[in-house]
Amino acid sequence: IMKIEEAIKTMHPMGLTTKTVINLMYTSRAVEEAIQTVLKPHDLSIPQYNVLRILRGQKGQPANASTIQERMVDKSSNTTRLIDKLIKKGWVRRQVCANNRRKVEIFITADGLATLTELDPLTEANNEELVCQFSNEELNTLNNLLDKLRS
Repeated sequence: IMKIEEAIKTMHPMGLTTKTVINLMYTSRAVEEAIQTVLKPHDLSIPQYNVLRILRGQKGQPANASTIQERMVDKSSNTTRLIDKLIKKGWVRRQVCANNRRKVEIFITADGLATLTELDPLTEANNEELVCQFSNEELNTLNNLLDKLRS
């Protein structure tokens, strides 16, 4: 097991709180890089993938940009730009609501669903690989600790 001090090649001792925060940030980047490696051959960014998964979760019902934004993992994402890119790829479509002309509805397309179906086993295998050294009990503990950290 490589300690965070080795990973960032520091010679100076860190306080426990500083070490913990740096370790979280460093680990987060490593996890993101592993996910990007899976998505990149499919011309997808992590935020675009997140939008597709949110829309699939709508089970055929439309979402609007603000609904997507509030469900995003990365809240700083430019949702409108992400949706525009996914529309260009044919994975998402936008339409004006028939009942309320001011409301824009966003749907995942059949091609978008097919892309996710293709990616599901790849992302699941990647997730398994990322956490394979943990037992289920340790994963539950880690999730509880991360939830507590965000509270």
